Amino acid sequence: MSQPRRTPRRRAWTVLTLPALLCVLAACSAGPASGGGADAAPPAQDASPTPTGPPGTLFDDFHYSGADDPDLAAHGWEIRTGGGGPGIKDTWSADGVGFPSDTTAQGGRALQLRSSTDGTAQGTRQVEVQTTGKNFFTGTFAARVHLSDKPTSGRNGDHVVQTFFPISPSDSSDKYSELDFEYLPNGGWGSVGPRLDNVSWYKADPPDRVSHTLNRRLEGWHTMVITAMDGKVTYSLDGEELFTSSGKYVPREKMDIHFSNWFVDLPFTGGTRTWDVKVNWVYHKADEALSPADVQKTVDGFYSAGTHHVNTVPQS
Repeated sequence: MSQPRRTPRRRAWTVLTLPALLCVLAACSAGPASGGGADAAPPAQDASPTPTGPPGTLFDDFHYSGADDPDLAAHGWEIRTGGGGPGIKDTWSADGVGFPSDTTAQGGRALQLRSSTDGTAQGTRQVEVQTTGKNFFTGTFAARVHLSDKPTSGRNGDHVVQTFFPISPSDSSDKYSELDFEYLPNGGWGSVGPRLDNVSWYKADPPDRVSHTLNRRLEGWHTMVITAMDGKVTYSLDGEELFTSSGKYVPREKMDIHFSNWFVDLPFTGGTRTWDVKVNWVYHKADEALSPADVQKTVDGFYSAGTHHVNTVPQS
């Protein structure tokens, strides 16, 4: 069974960068690339005219110089710095967002979400990054995400939640929609980890959802795919189908896409612990249910063409 519904968010987000011109992008072809995360990031690419690409497509490989890179906001991303939950309330910070080089990441770069805690609310920093478009509905959602089974530094044992999910802009919406990948390496809410929860929501409050749990240790890179088409939602991990929901547990309105790294609670004090989640790329294709193999083929084509960002998803 999935964890209890997260505390409803107060949508207090801050866009940390100023709008800038978008990147010059090449036409898509095919062909793989490899590479990506250290602590220092190379300079960002030059900004220029609006990108073109296949209709109904979002792709981003997170080639940015930092949280203050103007292209980050121009490409439709924002970093949470406001209040509310889930996890330890009012601890959201931009300090943990970076774009390090990473030799294990395709293309050599990744988005890094670093959360930390010393076991007190005052010493806790949680991280979340989301799209600003709020225009993603049916189709395919995919991301390559590096999950952590242990902290990057400090003592192990925190109940950390590492996530990729599209969600309604408002928790109180009459057509509330949310589709979750949530990894809890040490469990939480009384559960034992490791566990990967896939959860399809109909209502946030009171919670109304269906879920599936995979009890497997998942340290490392994984390709997560969600397809939402023809009255069903299917979750796949590295090409393995995990769970399908249908009936009322499907998207009912347009959503935005989130990545987050947060703490369920503070089980112990004494020493600072840091936890890292990395995102290599994100991809969405509107109104088409693509196989994981087709997703990877398309993503490889973007990398081969030197394409860092495309967004041709209609805004209304």
